[in-house]
Amino acid sequence: MSALESRDADVVDPVERDGGVLGRAYRALSVGIVSVVLLIAFEATAVGTAMPVAARELDGVALYAFAFSGYFTTSLFGMVLAGQWSDRRGPLGALTTGIGAFAAGLVVAGTAQVMPVFILGRAVQGFGGGLVIVALYVVVGRAYPERLRPAIMAAFAAGWVVPSVVGPLASGAVTEHLGWRWVFLGIPVLVVLPLALALPQIRRRASGPVDEDAGAGFDRKRIRLALGISLGAGLLQYAAQDLRPLSLLPGLAGTALLVPAVLGLLPRGTYRAARGLPSVVLLRGLAAGSFIAAESFVPLMLVTQRGLSPTLAGFSLAAGGGTWALGSWVQSRPRVQPYRERLTTAGMVLVAAAISAAPGVLVHSVPVWTVAVAWGFGCFGMGLVISSTSVLLLKLSAPEEAGTNSAALQISDALSNVVLLAATGAAFAALGGGSTATTATAAGGGHPAAFAAVFLPMAGVALAGAWVTTRLRTD
Repeated sequence: MSALESRDADVVDPVERDGGVLGRAYRALSVGIVSVVLLIAFEATAVGTAMPVAARELDGVALYAFAFSGYFTTSLFGMVLAGQWSDRRGPLGALTTGIGAFAAGLVVAGTAQVMPVFILGRAVQGFGGGLVIVALYVVVGRAYPERLRPAIMAAFAAGWVVPSVVGPLASGAVTEHLGWRWVFLGIPVLVVLPLALALPQIRRRASGPVDEDAGAGFDRKRIRLALGISLGAGLLQYAAQDLRPLSLLPGLAGTALLVPAVLGLLPRGTYRAARGLPSVVLLRGLAAGSFIAAESFVPLMLVTQRGLSPTLAGFSLAAGGGTWALGSWVQSRPRVQPYRERLTTAGMVLVAAAISAAPGVLVHSVPVWTVAVAWGFGCFGMGLVISSTSVLLLKLSAPEEAGTNSAALQISDALSNVVLLAATGAAFAALGGGSTATTATAAGGGHPAAFAAVFLPMAGVALAGAWVTTRLRTD
């Protein structure tokens, strides 16, 4: 425990000590910041339903992928900027600016008349989202004592459960009856109440720099690296959408920008799994990247290889939201705190097992419900791992470095998603997966090898993550 945390533990009164995250002392702050996460989660899960309709109406189907990649690339820059901002001036400014940018991006996208403006709105929204997620981590590190952080991280995870189930359905209903624009325009107004609850508490508990001598200026080198990682990720995504030889040029350029930027922004020793903080950051990337890359292909596999409707294929993943939240709740229990590293090991083994089991349905004698069961266990493992990495990161970070380290954790998470999605997408297309959607049902099989080329390597990545969990302790 840091000196700042020890001081907080000494001065906290009995009401605060016994109240928990929803006790009188923390209730307004907890409800406010979890509500912000809830709204961002709802938008993230709902937008995929409205996006095809928006692209078709704006005559921008050819630019469809850029509506997603634009969000991602600007969010990376926002993460780095938020880390710098929070460490030097406190998280309040980064959080309010991020929420403002997120809302502004929603308005721009929701009122767009042409696809380029829509993509611009998504980019502004991504920048705001990157600011918000890192600033919230810093708020947790500063405003809550160490004993309450696992519980608030579990609440963040729970904030994604209802949107993951209800978001696509609600978005579909709104799109059908009111129009796709209201999926974007309805959220900004709802942000007002969470802000009213949380901002006074953040100002009182977490505003200002931890170290008054740290200075108010930003590290210009890190800002340049942030621009490099954003541009590099964008070029890599663009290259992954096209397997023509010419696409190698933006792919190589993106890699040339990404590698030095990543080495400069992540903790020293991350890629050799140095003990402590570097391994925590690496584990986050391996867990998130392997799981999300595999999950992205589960509905497609069920639709094209087993003939399920898109709705039924989506429901196969629905239980995962609940088991993810359950895993997050388990890691927050006080009695399991001494065994956190073992929990992460068990979590990664469950993730690897789930990814390995999913392609079993390529054998038609295997019941399709086995995917739902396997994915439920995998999501439970992810709940253990993702929340635990957040808790460990704050535990291993000095107060004046919480923003920078939180940004590194989020960069590892987001960047691994794009790199592994690009790699699996390229392997899938190279083995004929691109034709699966149109031929599988009629042919009675399609290209199962293309799906195996996605799931089996990602299971290997998850197993590598299980090994990294043995490197989390610094002793």
